Amino acid sequence: MYMIESKGGAISCMLLALLFLGTWPAIMTLTERRGRLPQHTYLDYTITNLLAAVIIAFTLGQIGPSRPNFITQLSQDNWQSVMFAMAGGIVLSLGNLATQYAWAFVGLSVTEVITASITVVIGTTLNYFLDDRINRAEVLFPGVACFLIAVCFGSAVHKSNAADNKSKLQGFKRLKKIHNNLETTSSFQIETGPADSGLAKGKAKEGTAAYLIELEKQRAIKVFGKSTIIGLAITFFAGICFSLFSPAFNLATNDQWHTLKHGVPKLNVYTAFFYFSVSAFVLALILNIRFLYWPILGLPKSSFKAYLNDWNGRGWSFLAGFLCGFGNGLQFMGGQAAGYAAADAVQALPLVSTFWGILLFGEYRRSSRRTYVLLISMLFMFIVAVAVLMASSGHKK
Repeated sequence: MYMIESKGGAISCMLLALLFLGTWPAIMTLTERRGRLPQHTYLDYTITNLLAAVIIAFTLGQIGPSRPNFITQLSQDNWQSVMFAMAGGIVLSLGNLATQYAWAFVGLSVTEVITASITVVIGTTLNYFLDDRINRAEVLFPGVACFLIAVCFGSAVHKSNAADNKSKLQGFKRLKKIHNNLETTSSFQIETGPADSGLAKGKAKEGTAAYLIELEKQRAIKVFGKSTIIGLAITFFAGICFSLFSPAFNLATNDQWHTLKHGVPKLNVYTAFFYFSVSAFVLALILNIRFLYWPILGLPKSSFKAYLNDWNGRGWSFLAGFLCGFGNGLQFMGGQAAGYAAADAVQALPLVSTFWGILLFGEYRRSSRRTYVLLISMLFMFIVAVAVLMASSGHKK
């Protein structure tokens, strides 16, 4: 199997993982905003997510002089470590499943900020002790504190942006009536002004109340009239799940609790990632098939036949699964070399997600000055946090 041995190689893996893990949520959000049911999207995503792990296992897990390789470990008596790997896959799958609903309620940027920050605050602390403290604590924990501050800024950004949107919609007295009959409503002219007179032609400007209502009409998850507390609750639940998957994977590959029998080799990162992805796939398959017939949050019912016939956005969903799968694999490869605590620097993925959120979805367009100040502060704290976390990298023998 191929092993990352240098600190520079580990950091390169982390940076590439950061790009991949920050991009796939934007793709998933794009399909939802175009009206594709999240159950359909997630079923497609989870197929290629598993396929990425299989590709990594049969390539990087088989080449190179290091032993034992991937196939050899499949028949070894290492079920204890396999259970840790599969537990990590389960909590990651639950977190990813939750975030696809949180994106609709809270927005891509804020969801990623809060979940990533919770992941770092809890997960990095656990990994620091599991990694036998190879990372520099005087550098690592100030980085963790920066992420914690970013959580506060992220919550404030969401609250401020929600207030901005509410203000934009105050000119609409009966949202349900306008939502169902937008073209015959004249009150939108009060809100958006003459510059947005192209609304009837589908040219509402990003950030206006007209744009928000048009978006609501198109998207799969309807959020108007629903409490934002629902979105925040889902977001914090996802963050707790994300904070546990990396420590579980750490235990699977390093056996700090000495659960393996004497003489049995520890799981290599590729074998652990394979089992990790299999458990994530199985759970996602079970839950999303159930959600097809018994949907949540007011989504319409679907069926497995309807899913198979839904090709609208399927290519994007497959791409999201590949990006997430290879991103997770790169994160674990870097963590095995430089310490999983330092590898949590990839949780700065909101920097990438926020870029896509602003570029693709017009998030924070025409928001208040207060929202912009909070947004810049949030991003600044993330930049500081990722730099500090990478600076804390150690090197495993």
